[in-house]
Amino acid sequence: MEQPIFFSHYRDLIDRALSQFIEDLSGKDTELHKAMHYSVVLGGKRVRPLLTITTAKALNCSRESALHAACAIELIHAYSLIHDDLPAMDDDALRRGQPTCHIAFNEATAILAGDALQALAFELVSSNSCPQDNATKLKLIQTLAKASGAEGMVLGQAIDLDSVGKALSLKQLEVMHHHKTGKLISAAVELGALCAEASEKELAALADFSRALGLAFQVQDDILDVTGNTETIGKTSGADEALNKPTYVSLLGLEGAREKLEGLHKDCLSSLNRLNDRDIDELREIADYVIRRIH
Repeated sequence: MEQPIFFSHYRDLIDRALSQFIEDLSGKDTELHKAMHYSVVLGGKRVRPLLTITTAKALNCSRESALHAACAIELIHAYSLIHDDLPAMDDDALRRGQPTCHIAFNEATAILAGDALQALAFELVSSNSCPQDNATKLKLIQTLAKASGAEGMVLGQAIDLDSVGKALSLKQLEVMHHHKTGKLISAAVELGALCAEASEKELAALADFSRALGLAFQVQDDILDVTGNTETIGKTSGADEALNKPTYVSLLGLEGAREKLEGLHKDCLSSLNRLNDRDIDELREIADYVIRRIH
């Protein structure tokens, strides 16, 4: 599926901001700075920051008001990819169609670049240039921390590593992916909602939407690992099977995984329909893209 037209405009906005935030750091000529720039600016679908911006926009908040939060979630995501590709974890050599950070630089620089990107994310949402008031900034920080730490993405990565070669139930697989992939996607939506001062009812509907979307993203990743090719998906195809990792395809079969994906897509749309009188068109298009994407 082709990306929705608005993707390119929003992505340009996000890419310019990310580039500027990294450019503003001191030590521009160091290998650390180069590795950070390499891992963030040179590619990526930007689904998470797009979700932050489009959620805020759906709730009548300007794109610019949510830009710091959007960039912060992408920095967390970029750091997680650097570390996920390391030899001690997935030991992958390709990411976004390019050599992974530890291949392009070295392992130590990659670890430090990931650490620095994580710290920069929290700096962005707590800085004076972030347009939210202090109470909202605190909520943004808490949301990022909980989604990325030992109750979120890092826990999911730990479960993933511990699950290699093991038989998992469908429920156990969903728990793993809800944390590893879903928590950051849910956080991306929540950050946009917080920037827009969403009501409790709206937050609940968006939480259901983002939970279904996070699982859908992973189901499609599992399908693409089997059906895609390395050049198209931008990372090594068949990597999960080679590592003997449990996936939705290995548990449900290819057609079963596709049926699961369609069910999650319907859950996404029904949750969005609970946002009465809100402009949900762009969020619906993102959900359609996540389900139909080919990379």
